[in-house]
Amino acid sequence: MGLIEQGLLIILLPLAGFFLVGLFGRKLPRQGDWLATGLVGASLALAVKTFVQVTLQHDPFAGARTSGPWLRFAPAEALSIGIMVDNLTASMLVVVGVVSFLVHLYSMGYMHGDPKYVRFYTVLQLFTASMFGLVLSDNLLTLYVSWELMGLSSYLLIGHYFEKPSAAWACLKAFMTTRVGDVLMFVGILILFLHVGSLRFADIFAAVADGRLAGSAQMWAGLLLFGGAMGKSAQFPLHIWLPDAMEGPTPVSALIHAATMVAAGVYLMARTYLLLSAETFLVVAYVGGFTAIFAASIGLVMDDIKKVLAYSTVSQLGYMMLGLGVGGFVVTGYTAGVYHLTTHAFFKAGLFLGAGSIIHAVHTQSLAQMGGLRRKMPVTFITFLIATLALTGLWPLSGFYSKDAIIASAIEFALRHPEHLALPIFAVLAAAMTAFYMFRLVFLAFFGDPRDAHAHSHAHESPLVMTFPLLVLAALSLPPVGGGHGNWFWIGNPVPLRGEVAQRYGVATAEQGQAKVSTEHGQPVLTTEGGVAHGEHPAADDPARRAHTMAIGASVTVLLIGFVLAWLIYIRRVVDPRALACRFAPIHRLLVNKYYIDEIVQAGVIRPVMALCRLVARADLWIVDGLVNLTALVTRAIAWVTGRADSHVVDGVVNGVADSAMTAGKALGRLQTGQVGTYLTGGVVGVVMLAGFVFWVLAR
Repeated sequence: MGLIEQGLLIILLPLAGFFLVGLFGRKLPRQGDWLATGLVGASLALAVKTFVQVTLQHDPFAGARTSGPWLRFAPAEALSIGIMVDNLTASMLVVVGVVSFLVHLYSMGYMHGDPKYVRFYTVLQLFTASMFGLVLSDNLLTLYVSWELMGLSSYLLIGHYFEKPSAAWACLKAFMTTRVGDVLMFVGILILFLHVGSLRFADIFAAVADGRLAGSAQMWAGLLLFGGAMGKSAQFPLHIWLPDAMEGPTPVSALIHAATMVAAGVYLMARTYLLLSAETFLVVAYVGGFTAIFAASIGLVMDDIKKVLAYSTVSQLGYMMLGLGVGGFVVTGYTAGVYHLTTHAFFKAGLFLGAGSIIHAVHTQSLAQMGGLRRKMPVTFITFLIATLALTGLWPLSGFYSKDAIIASAIEFALRHPEHLALPIFAVLAAAMTAFYMFRLVFLAFFGDPRDAHAHSHAHESPLVMTFPLLVLAALSLPPVGGGHGNWFWIGNPVPLRGEVAQRYGVATAEQGQAKVSTEHGQPVLTTEGGVAHGEHPAADDPARRAHTMAIGASVTVLLIGFVLAWLIYIRRVVDPRALACRFAPIHRLLVNKYYIDEIVQAGVIRPVMALCRLVARADLWIVDGLVNLTALVTRAIAWVTGRADSHVVDGVVNGVADSAMTAGKALGRLQTGQVGTYLTGGVVGVVMLAGFVFWVLAR
C-alpha cells in the first residue's frame, strides 16, 4: 500500500466510525466505544507506518503527493485538490493519532455511564477525521473545509453538557471567537487564489519564488492566514475562548486543547511558512511572545486545575508562534517551533488526562480542596510529575530540548537585531512563570495535608483504562536517546530546516541577511549576504552558539527559581500565599480577573455589536417591514376602491342593461295571452297607428 492510499485510509477509518457509531451506536456492543477506539487505533498504526516509511529514507523531502481537478472553470482551468504526505505531515499524523487514540481509550473509563455516551464518541470520530484531513491536505481548500469541521466538532464537544448554562455559553463563545479568525483566514485564501489561480501549496510557493505573489499581496495573505491561526491557536486577543472551553469533559480538553485543534493554527503557519513575509514573521513573533507571558501570568493565580492547564496551553502555543516567528530570521526557529508543537502535545495531553484522573477521584476541580493525593494516586502522581517536569523544561526531558531551542532562537535573533530584545525577555519570563505555576499545582494537589477530608477519604487511583494512557504519554515525554536538538523520538529530526525547504522551492527569505537564489547544476540554491546559509548548522555560527549557551543557562536558572519559590510558599509556608495576595491585592485582583479582558471584550465588542443588532432589528421592523406593510396597506386600499368601482359602476351598467332587457321581456311577455280577440284588437290598433303615422308623414 502506497503512502497516498495509507493517507486516505487514515482519514476514512474515523470518518466511517462517525457514521457507524452515529447511526447504530445504541445497538452496538458497549455503545460503539470499542469500534470507535479500534478504528482510531488502526489509523494510528497506519500513521506510524507512514512516519517510519518517510523518515527512515533520511530525505527531508521524502513522501508522496497526488492531486486532481475538483472544479473546472474552463477547458484549461481547474481548481485542484489532493493529498500530500511529507515529513511534516508524517510527524503530525503520529501526534494526532497517538493523542486521539489515548483519549478514546481514556474516555471509556472517564465517560462511563454518561447519558450522551454515543453522541460523545460520534463527535470524537468526526473531530479526529477532520484533523487528519487538515494535516493531509495539499491545498488550502480542503484544509479550510477540515478546519471548519473541526470548529463544528469542538462546538459540540465543548457543549457536551449543554444543559449547563456555563457549558452552553462556553461552546458558543468558542465557536464565535474562532469564527473571527476563520473569516480573516478565508479572506487571505481569496487573496491567494486571486493572485495565484490555485490553492495548492506547491503552486503558491512557486508563485512566491517567481515573483507573481509578492509585496503587499504576499504580506496581507500571510497576515490574514495568521488571523485564522490566532483564532484556532488562542493567540492574544482571540485567546478568550480556550479557558472557558474547559466546561467540556476533561478528555475533550486533552484532545482539543492540548494536541490537536489548538495546534492546527501552529501547523498552518508551519505549512505555509514559505509564503510569509518578513513583516508577517515579526507579527507572528511578537504576538506569540506576548501571548506566552500574558497567559502564563494568569496561570499563577488560577484555582481551577483545568484553568491552570488551559492558560498554560495558551502560553505554550505562544511559545510555538514565537519560535516560528523568529524562524523567519534565524536557522533553527522553524524546527524549534514544530518540535515544541510535537513534544507539548504529549506532555500537555498527559497533564489534562492526569487532571481528569484527579477530578474523577475527588469530584472537584478546585486546588483549594485537594492536597495529599500522591499516596492515594501513585500512578497519576508519577505521570503527572513527569509531564510537569517536561513542561517546565527540566533536562533531559523532551520539553527541555524544544523550549530551549525556542529560547535560543529568540536570543540569537536579539543578538543579531538588538532592537528585538523584548522577544527573548518574553520567552525567559514565561518559562519562569511556567515553572512556578506548575510546581504550585503539583504541591497543592499532591502534597501537604488534605484540605477536604471527605474528598480525600474517597479518593482512589483510576482504573487501568485511564492510567494506561497516562503511562504512555509520560513515556513519550522522556528524553530521546542521545539527547540534543537534532533528535526527535529517538530517530533524529524528521522536519527539514526552513532553509532546506526554501532551497527546494527556490524561495528567497530574510534569514540573517539579504537572501538571493542562484542555480547550480539545474537546482535552485539559496545563499545569504551577511549571514549563514539556510541549511548551515547553527554551531558554525558564533551568535547561534552564544544564544544556545545563554538559553541553557536561562532555562535552568528560571526553572530553579520557579521551583524554589513554589516550594517556599506552598510547602515550607515561609510566606502565606493569602497574605501575599493581600499584600499585592491590585495585582492579584488583576490576574484573578484575567486582566479584565472578558469585560473589555464584553463592553467594547459584544455590547456594541448587540446594540447594533438591536438597532438593525428595529430598523428592519419599523423601516423595512414598515415599507412592506405600508405597500400592502396601499395595495389593499387600491384594491378596495377598484373593487367598489367594479361592483357599482361596471357591474351596475352590465346589470342595468340586463335588468332593462328582463323588464322589457316581462312587459312583452304579458302580451302573450293566448286569446284570439286580444290579438285581433292589437292588430287593428297597430294598423290604425301605422296608417295615422303614414298620413302624418305625407301631410308634412
